[in-house]
Amino acid sequence: MAVTRIVVAEDDASIRELLVHHLEREGFRCEQAADGPSALRLVRTGADVLILDLGLPVVDGFEVVRALRREGRETPILVLTARSEEIDRVVGLEIGADDYVVKPFSPREIVARVKALGRRARLASTHAPVVLTFERLEIDEAAREARVDGVDLGLKPREFALLLELAANAGVALSRETLLERVWGYDFDGDHRTVDVHVRRLRSRLDERAQLAPLLHTVHGFGYKFARG
Repeated sequence: MAVTRIVVAEDDASIRELLVHHLEREGFRCEQAADGPSALRLVRTGADVLILDLGLPVVDGFEVVRALRREGRETPILVLTARSEEIDRVVGLEIGADDYVVKPFSPREIVARVKALGRRARLASTHAPVVLTFERLEIDEAAREARVDGVDLGLKPREFALLLELAANAGVALSRETLLERVWGYDFDGDHRTVDVHVRRLRSRLDERAQLAPLLHTVHGFGYKFARG
């Protein structure tokens, strides 16, 4: 396996060094950051995975995620948080993080999740991108854009991934469990409300702002289906 470059952004030196120790034992090459600006600088020079503490000083983890996604960087991000409130984890995922772990955690769990993120990234890189067209709506996988009348709707990364998954299976009812696995990953331990929140946001963009006929249909007690209005 090629050595993967991991950026570990954590302000607690003992946690940071513990993670680096376990990751390097698995053959990963690690770079360390103790604050937000350092994390951004290291990722911008090239990283395969970012392990990111939400409570970083100077620039917090939320802003680091937002900055990287605004720049179009698709580096997989594993969020670390000591916060117990679900809303913090949901917000982290909604702005573009790929997975999260709540402290205290097992270093072995972190290693397993990093490997899973790497596998998903490799699978994505070998997949031929598609462009799906539904009358005024165009979903461009390579550009990561959903366009109505040629204008990009500016979807967040997870919103786009969910829309693409549903549209690629137009007419097929997908359960919430299936959507969680395919869009968030099989090791994501959030609940079904995460899917519901993202669907509501997509409906707001597509139905209300873009004035499209309803495309995302609820299959009661099961999940969702993409269909022409």
